[in-house]
Amino acid sequence: MLFCFQAKLELVILILMIEVTAGISSLGYGFLAKRTFYNSLLDNLSTLDKKYYIVEMLPQPNTYEEKIVVDTLYLINKSMIDNIKKREAEIRDFKDFVELWIHEVKIPIASMMLKCHNNPNSFSNDFVKELGRLSDYADQILYYIRGEYAENDFDFSDVDLKKVIKNLSLKNKDALIDNGIDYKVDIPKIVVSSDAKWLEFIINQLINNSIKYRADRGARIIISAYEQENRVYLKVYDNGIGIPKKDLGRVFEKSFTGENGRRRTKSTGMGLFIVKNLCNKLGHSVEIRSGKNKFTEVEIVFSKNDLYKM
Repeated sequence: MLFCFQAKLELVILILMIEVTAGISSLGYGFLAKRTFYNSLLDNLSTLDKKYYIVEMLPQPNTYEEKIVVDTLYLINKSMIDNIKKREAEIRDFKDFVELWIHEVKIPIASMMLKCHNNPNSFSNDFVKELGRLSDYADQILYYIRGEYAENDFDFSDVDLKKVIKNLSLKNKDALIDNGIDYKVDIPKIVVSSDAKWLEFIINQLINNSIKYRADRGARIIISAYEQENRVYLKVYDNGIGIPKKDLGRVFEKSFTGENGRRRTKSTGMGLFIVKNLCNKLGHSVEIRSGKNKFTEVEIVFSKNDLYKM
């Protein structure tokens, strides 16, 4: 157009250079602005453990393109949260149903156990034994379902360990006698801060494991406790088949059955997982030591403090 108006060549070159410079400057500024925005996005993303919080960390968009990115991520995040909430509600409803169902099932189980107790000659020992196992499995799934929100049900108080073990000894009396197990308890008068109901379930799981994986001959279970350095140590020892070294580090994992669970008896792999989970929530630690075909010893450690009384 400048040539049509017979503009000088020097003026045309000058105007062209100004336009090219302005274009390059505009592109450079746009690139730097985008680079700053996306670098900030990547840096924030790399520092977050929970990546879905990235929407809250995004810088304020300055361009239409950046606004599209922010709005898109926001909608994706909102959709994910809505689906998670829906799924959580479905799981919560299912757990409530299972818990209610278990309570309903435990009523006829308790009724049958009472009949067996009142009429010992009318029922075989095998029937009573299987009924006891059914009751224990019902308790296990009930405590597993409750375990996720167990804190809501905790009632911490001073718990007499000797009394807890006495109750469990009576509960497992028939199984101990039927399997010819030499059962010994060495617990002085010791009080710990815990929830009696949940603690009784935990220790009962350990006793049941000792019975299940007992030695073929001369089976023995020893439960002991002592105080040392402001801590209480409760130990459940048995001279059973033990745990292979390759499995010992995984026994607290969910659904892990290991060599013993596959060969010796049917196992759900949930008992010790629930024990570990509940101990963590109660503030107790639990450790296990074992030697294959020698022994297994599970130790629960209680810290004597006033944490749960505050």
